[in-house]
Amino acid sequence: MKRLIERGLMFGNLIRISSPALVERYNRALKQLTGKKTRLKSFHVDISGYSPEVGDSLGDHLYLNEGGCNRQFILLTTEQKTAPLLNAQFSTSRGILRQFIEENEAQLFALTAKDAVSGELLNSVYSVEEPARLFDIRQVTIEADTTKAHVKSAEELADKIDRFKREEDAWWDDVLIAEMIGLAKKTGDVTRAPLKLKKMTFRQDNFWTKHFGGVYVFRDVGHPATICAGDKGALGKLPFKYVFDFKDRNEIATFLDLNDLVEPIVKARGVDAAAILQQKMDFIVIDVAAEKGENLDHATRRDIRALTRRYAADLPEEFHGLAALLRWAQGGGKWPRITSDHPAYFYTLRAKQHKDKDLVNMLLAALTPKDIRQLFICHKERFYHSYAGWPDAKKTFVADFLEQEYQVDKAGARKALFGDEEPMQEPEPAPEPEELIELVGPWGAVRRRK
Repeated sequence: MKRLIERGLMFGNLIRISSPALVERYNRALKQLTGKKTRLKSFHVDISGYSPEVGDSLGDHLYLNEGGCNRQFILLTTEQKTAPLLNAQFSTSRGILRQFIEENEAQLFALTAKDAVSGELLNSVYSVEEPARLFDIRQVTIEADTTKAHVKSAEELADKIDRFKREEDAWWDDVLIAEMIGLAKKTGDVTRAPLKLKKMTFRQDNFWTKHFGGVYVFRDVGHPATICAGDKGALGKLPFKYVFDFKDRNEIATFLDLNDLVEPIVKARGVDAAAILQQKMDFIVIDVAAEKGENLDHATRRDIRALTRRYAADLPEEFHGLAALLRWAQGGGKWPRITSDHPAYFYTLRAKQHKDKDLVNMLLAALTPKDIRQLFICHKERFYHSYAGWPDAKKTFVADFLEQEYQVDKAGARKALFGDEEPMQEPEPAPEPEELIELVGPWGAVRRRK
């Protein structure tokens, strides 16, 4: 992984913590949450306050996420909102944390000026030892406060101020006045600078989880289904009518089509379909050449064309299917009929513009592992896992390519692949309880039901 780290492709955009005051606050929060401390004098943290260096020193990279279910967090600065989330167990966790920070930014800025803010993303379950427990997760609630309980103290002070104003004899209540003075010394003037964090709850309808080899849960669609990267039989009995694994290509294609979640790249607006298809083909050639022991250092497009000719007989069906589609896109070939049975099928798709665009592109990236650019952008957990097993020649080529072709213009690259860049889809806040009471394939692959 050294190549990726040196190029900022792994552990990039983390926040450096080096001042003694911040390290001391971090340790105070860490002790409160986990009972542990670190002796490190400096380290880097992600959006949740997780540090790979601290994880190494403790010998536990899930020290803020025991069981991988209810992620704890430590905020030392609001700048953490721009950092990635490492060791993600659920696809929605980073979006939830970022929205929490942005919604409470002014209050968090004031609180982190004097203390660390720690908290937890609370699911409705406390462990997912059995796959069926995943489906009990319906929402995530955030609880947070400083290590010295400034928010709780501010709430207590606000209540006592209300009581002081409301009760006629409060002026003679020495105990009440003494309690207010004591709390005010800790919180400051809460009437002018309220220390209050919004109580936030987020729906967890459609999501990916790393548990059980990777599971994609789609509940909030017209035709719900669960898709797992591993063997669906290993999940046992689930409270879902339709459960697929990656071997069920026709069923997954039908699911995506029925719910109108994807579109063919060649029919998508705002993208250069021919360039995208060519790049996918190049990645497949690189995969074959690396396995053959070729030196891929500084390989150019011309070099890749030469490799294509050299290993033409070894290129897989994915390459030939994309090549046929490319000939059509460039106006020099007939329309190819690529059905969901064809290995190239999912390489020809991208998510439509909808609220689950990121999740669907994540699923497509897992189904098309030879497209290393989409895998890196949309599914970093799977990318890093795959990268570890690649030949050195492919590792070098991929690291160089991503540094030179993606890092220099991330937004432009994403727009070229997926269309107009939109703000990352945040998890939808759950409605208030009162509201609940009141409201008490694409071409040739599958046929859309009317």
